[in-house]
Amino acid sequence: MIRSISEATEQDWLQLKQEILSVAASIGIDKIGFASADPFMDLKQKLERRRDQGYDCGFEERDIDKRTHPELIFASPRSIIAIAVAYPSKLPDPPRSEPGAYRGILARSAWGDDYHKALHDRLNKLAAFILERVPQARTESVVDTGALVDRAVAVRAGIGWSGKNCSVITPEFGSWVYLGEMLTNLPFPSDQPLTEDCGDCNLCIDACPTQAFVAPGVLDAQRCISFFTQTKDDLEESFKDKIGNRLYGCDTCQVVCPKNKGFNWTHHADLQPEPEKVKPLLVPLLTIGNREFKERFGSGAAAWRGKKPLQRNAIIGLGMFRDKTAVPALSQLLKMDPRPDIRATSAWALGRIGGESAIDVLSVASLEDPEKTVKQAAEKALYAHRKTTKLT
Repeated sequence: MIRSISEATEQDWLQLKQEILSVAASIGIDKIGFASADPFMDLKQKLERRRDQGYDCGFEERDIDKRTHPELIFASPRSIIAIAVAYPSKLPDPPRSEPGAYRGILARSAWGDDYHKALHDRLNKLAAFILERVPQARTESVVDTGALVDRAVAVRAGIGWSGKNCSVITPEFGSWVYLGEMLTNLPFPSDQPLTEDCGDCNLCIDACPTQAFVAPGVLDAQRCISFFTQTKDDLEESFKDKIGNRLYGCDTCQVVCPKNKGFNWTHHADLQPEPEKVKPLLVPLLTIGNREFKERFGSGAAAWRGKKPLQRNAIIGLGMFRDKTAVPALSQLLKMDPRPDIRATSAWALGRIGGESAIDVLSVASLEDPEKTVKQAAEKALYAHRKTTKLT
């Protein structure tokens, strides 16, 4: 036990560091790295440049100083412990998507229990372990929604390197890892950043459906499918065409990464997927109530924005599939749903699907809907349908 932080030697901190590394697996942590708590000055410049270029998504902490100066969110930090927890990439026995029973898909990061809770549980166990050995220790855990940039901390701590797709890629687990960190007032010896990188590979950049990577390691979040599956408003038509059946997030840039080939991590029970939850039928989502939504999706990361984004994305998926069996449900939404953006998206989907009943309800909406945006969406859907019909 280290009773006095000021009197402890470098060897004491090195020994405690080794004890932490040895206990990691038993508390559900796959990799731990140690970093200094110095300001992230290079990162600050990058974040300022991103904001100036309009590449932020808007979900980030707005104060860039808090994102890059640990001392602004934790008094007198002396080190940061970074952690990585691996999650699965393959769905066992996935339910089939087929005509009349089309399905959507959640990104792998939303498959198991909400990773914010899963990582905080692990970090709490790590904090308890440290406090048993250093009663004077102070710690503060951060996972995703905190001010610090998890990926920057992980890179500094030697967890992995920053890939061209902006994911942290670990040699052991690829990029299929959740990241978190713990600020401490303890002077742990720092680990060295990795020197490995992506080399000449550009598969992730080339595969991005919306060309959201404007340069290697530079993401325009405003064009990222993962970002706009989480927004709540109606989407530009060009983005609707790219979503496909994605309900939450996008894994394309990770799926194509050679560093992820063959990796599928199933050793954490709380992170394993329920196939019917992560690949759900689309039509039932259109009318799902708040209570059922909470029961089905509330324990996962995809629920944080509420049911509306998933419903809108389900509508888009049905339009992309051109599912004629969904016309009655979509027509009901267009006629009765109180949310204008949901009605507008339903109009788009009905125009994609076509058929007499779809055209009838679009015609009525184009004339009678109280919202101008919905009228315009219905008119546009009718025009697109007529144009397609003439071409065929």
